[in-house]
Amino acid sequence: MSAWSPLLYVKFEDERTRPAADLLAHIPLATARRVVDMGCGPGNSTELLAARFPEAAVMGIDSSPEMLAAAARRLPKLAFEQADLATWVPAEPVDLLYANAVFQWVPDHLAVLVRLMAALAPGGVLAVQMPDNLGEPSHRAMRDAAEAGPWAETIRAAGIGRERLPPVEAYYDALKPHAARVDLWLTHYQHPLAGVPAIVEWLKSTGLRPYLAPLTEAEKPAFLADYARRLEADYRPRVDGTVLLRFPRLFIVAVRA
Repeated sequence: MSAWSPLLYVKFEDERTRPAADLLAHIPLATARRVVDMGCGPGNSTELLAARFPEAAVMGIDSSPEMLAAAARRLPKLAFEQADLATWVPAEPVDLLYANAVFQWVPDHLAVLVRLMAALAPGGVLAVQMPDNLGEPSHRAMRDAAEAGPWAETIRAAGIGRERLPPVEAYYDALKPHAARVDLWLTHYQHPLAGVPAIVEWLKSTGLRPYLAPLTEAEKPAFLADYARRLEADYRPRVDGTVLLRFPRLFIVAVRA
């Protein structure tokens, strides 16, 4: 897959940071000594963690060198490390393992979350937020565009790695044996954006990446134009000309027993 783009990602930083802040607001810790931002991206969520826990050693980890470089420029006093969350474990117990919009990309992430619970200090918290939007028009249109154009075989051969999230009950059943408390909730954000082109720009840095990665530079504009055309039926302009991007997200806060 192509490299993650910090510049594309932060085009919608306010919207992307809002669920990160909402997750942080539900973490039942007054203090913490060690905090890890898993999938830190360009450091927007890491910055929130450092402000909430100023006495803690806060570290960000990510698989993308580009994102880590952007995070280090933003927060030069913090530590950042390249790692694959599918296999990563902290070297010592952590008070807070925090993840904003990353585990939807990790294969078999439910088993990974269970493993990470064991890496928490007693009373430590695993806090996770993931998009649950594969059933939304924004993502149905991706699949329809992929199957309809001359690029269909190319995309099909490359495979699309992200799968639908398991049922909410599966997270509870997996985490509760290791936790004193498990809170789960779904929030449906309605992001006002400047038309269909803004939806395309938003998703170019996330959900569209697996579809665009196998295409040639000549094919990408045609694919994006086809995708944008399909969005127009479901994202109609509101009274002020904006469109509302409905964005469901799953939140999990588990406190280790």
